[in-house]
Amino acid sequence: MLRAVGRWQILGLSINSVVGSGVYLLPATAFALLGPFSVWGVLLAGATVGLLVLCYAKAATYFDVQGGSALYAREAFGPFAGFQVGWTIWLTRIATAASLANGLADALARFWPAASSGGGRMAVIAGSLLALAAINIAGVRQAAQLSLWLVAGKLLPLLLFVAIGVFHVDLQPAFGTPAPQALDPRRMGEAALLLLFAYAGFENLSVAASEFHSPRRNVPFALVAMIVLVTAVYAGVQLVAQGTLPGLADSTTPLADAAAAFSGEGLALLVTAGAALSILGTGNATMLLGPRFLHTLASDGYGPRVLAHVDRRFHTPALAIAVQCVLALTRARSGSFVQLALLSMVTRLLAYMTTAGSVLVLQRRHGDAPGSWRLPGGALVPCAALALSLAMLLSARPEHLLAVAVAMGVGCGFYLLRRRPAGTN
Repeated sequence: MLRAVGRWQILGLSINSVVGSGVYLLPATAFALLGPFSVWGVLLAGATVGLLVLCYAKAATYFDVQGGSALYAREAFGPFAGFQVGWTIWLTRIATAASLANGLADALARFWPAASSGGGRMAVIAGSLLALAAINIAGVRQAAQLSLWLVAGKLLPLLLFVAIGVFHVDLQPAFGTPAPQALDPRRMGEAALLLLFAYAGFENLSVAASEFHSPRRNVPFALVAMIVLVTAVYAGVQLVAQGTLPGLADSTTPLADAAAAFSGEGLALLVTAGAALSILGTGNATMLLGPRFLHTLASDGYGPRVLAHVDRRFHTPALAIAVQCVLALTRARSGSFVQLALLSMVTRLLAYMTTAGSVLVLQRRHGDAPGSWRLPGGALVPCAALALSLAMLLSARPEHLLAVAVAMGVGCGFYLLRRRPAGTN
């Protein structure tokens, strides 16, 4: 592995890991579930995720090697916990890559109807996954640089959408009286998971710490800067969408439809292009970071030894990347964007809870290194993050909890069949 990724590229990766299909496709679903409460839901979700981000930022100050959430859980709670976190996060990366590919097809279908079904849809799904896998196999430096360009391509249309649309917002539908069903606890729980999905992805950033310059300083900087920027953008986007598009809840391309309503098809086309770049950016980050979990597991002795191989020419875990691409392509054919998003959030919550708990353990065990980043609020932050994550996990659908339980059961089999880790005698 090469330490080839600098501070601004790490920030680009963190933004690309989060700002993807959610901001373009979930405003309609959020409004259908929460009505005028949606903007407040976005802000509350941002604050909740902010607590988790602080936990990940603090945990990152203790390590400069790869592993991320799996490493934190292993060091705090032992090898079984570390394995299960790494295993479920890697499965999450497959579901996320699949949902992003579906989201890309949904976004392009507005101007290319063939992308909505059949061969056209599969061409978009397969083409995007294969192209991103090839770029990431070719080198981490190229993939990280691509992230910077895609960040610019995704943020510009969003900022234009908010800057122009804010002058057309009708405050009555934006902040009117919600329908009674919007207050149903089950609907609110589902909305919370979907909104959290729009912010998810930050948890994967530190898994590639072995390839970052000064990760103990640069990862916390990137995470904190990202959550502030993303929360502001998301709240503005939700406000404009629900204040300018009367049929928001029924729209399959809500931002493009809203842009067309208040500024014409020119801005709608730009927003659609931004959606495609945004989803590709998150897909690129997923294809970069996800296989590092698989590589870490294989290096620790879980799974075939060949998955721990690093290509001598490209210095990347090429086979792990190829395996994730193939599995994501298979999974993308069997689920919709929203259902894949909900399932992936359940597996993420397990990583959130163990990371919040690991911060408590690591702080007690190691304290704060001189000059290291200090966690505001001390133990209150990880305790609050742990409680909120558990509450959201309990709001998940039984079928999603069952699917994750089955996945963890399968993981137990791999754990029991552990071989001697790579590099040991």
